[in-house]
Amino acid sequence: MTYIIVSPCVDVRDGACVDVCPVDCIYSNPEDNMLYINPEECIDCAACEPVCPVTAIFPEDQVPENEQSFIALNYDYDYDSSEPGDNK
Repeated sequence: MTYIIVSPCVDVRDGACVDVCPVDCIYSNPEDNMLYINPEECIDCAACEPVCPVTAIFPEDQVPENEQSFIALNYDYDYDSSEPGDNK
C-alpha cells in the first residue's frame, strides 16, 4: 500500500512531509501546485501523515470518497520528469 496526497495540499505545498520521508518518495516540480507520493517508492511508514499541517495525506485504502480522484493523480504523475522534494 502507499500513501496518497489529496486536495488540501493544492496551493499549500508545506513540505513538512518531505522533511520526514525516509526514502525521498515525495516529488514535485516548480510548476506543480501540490506534492505527489510515488507509489513505487513509498514504504508505507506513515511518517508523512501526522506532520501534514493540512491533513492532506491518507493511506490509499482510507482516502475519503470525495478525494478518490487524487489516487490516480498520484499514480499517474510523471515521476521520471521531476525530482524528490519540495522543488519550489
